[in-house]
Amino acid sequence: MTADAAAITSVPVALGSRAYDILIGRGLLADAGRAIAERLPNVRAAVVTDETVAGLHLAQLTASLDAAGIPSVPIVVAPGEGSKNFQTLETVTRAILGARLERGDIVIAFGGGVVGDLTGFAAAIARRGMRFVQIPTSLLAQVDSSVGGKTGINTAEGKNLVGAFHQPDLVIADTGILDTLSPREFRAGYAEVAKYGLIDDAGFFAWLEQNWQGILSGGPEREHAVATSCRAKAKVVAADEHETGERALLNLGHTFGHALESATGYSQRLVHGEGVAIGMVLAHQFSARMNLCSPDDGVRVEAHLKAVGLPTRLSDIPGELPDADGLMKLIAQDKKVSRGTLTFILTRGVGQAFIAKDVPPAAVQAFLTDKLAG
Repeated sequence: MTADAAAITSVPVALGSRAYDILIGRGLLADAGRAIAERLPNVRAAVVTDETVAGLHLAQLTASLDAAGIPSVPIVVAPGEGSKNFQTLETVTRAILGARLERGDIVIAFGGGVVGDLTGFAAAIARRGMRFVQIPTSLLAQVDSSVGGKTGINTAEGKNLVGAFHQPDLVIADTGILDTLSPREFRAGYAEVAKYGLIDDAGFFAWLEQNWQGILSGGPEREHAVATSCRAKAKVVAADEHETGERALLNLGHTFGHALESATGYSQRLVHGEGVAIGMVLAHQFSARMNLCSPDDGVRVEAHLKAVGLPTRLSDIPGELPDADGLMKLIAQDKKVSRGTLTFILTRGVGQAFIAKDVPPAAVQAFLTDKLAG
């Protein structure tokens, strides 16, 4: 199925000479080759994907590239967060070089957030920087990780601590591909959609409370939610590309969430969006504890995310968790830490997030102790 041109939404990311478009709509994968060739003529491509996406969609993408005259070579990695490591980065980078692609050729990230982050980093360092295209296949990647140029891998010290800012040349978000996601993976991506409402758009969050079922079922609400999220992300990225200021607001829920992901070994016990969901609830609850917002805000956020089917409490995570001391050590490795002081994204209410610097570690530890106790 090809996309109806009238049904394609184009969201620009305004970064001067490095500006690019996010194309959003159903059926875009069939026209991906043409869209790429129009913007990046006379290129060859490496397509980095994982085994799951390759089995479902790689043949269609390859056919689209062939039809547009773009020769391509596939590079297939194992699915899951475990592939965001130095070993897989080396494998992908050497495969790109082994395919004899030149600096002016392209690398295509065809997968979810893991593939996008890994591929973008490989593109940033192969031949000292190659052009790349994001074709995100998960909701989380379409509304968040594919836009903005953050790339990287995980290490034993923490999540995304090694990487580079490297902007794509094009993002193609085929919302029809999302029909093949598992319910769990789709809901995990929904957490990032809700995040945009909770940061600074209370009206969007209220709309989500009324329309989330249409997003999950694949109605027109899905395209609206993806486009709204991408516009919000594009606006922030254009204003603060390298996260020296307001872009940090996009990390609402992530400081808690990343610590929980690390605590569970980046395993299927807790996928990224689930960690963000719990983290956003914790951020609102901690803000209420610090008398920054009403406790009712945390109740509202938790009720919505729970209705969607997301975990919202530490007790929802299967298996054992570290104690508060252990979680604090993981939080201390987070990128939002500056000179040893804690920076959190807190809130004064739904749609009123702000950057809180010098958050007292003792207050965070006491809060986590209480939450771990149930």
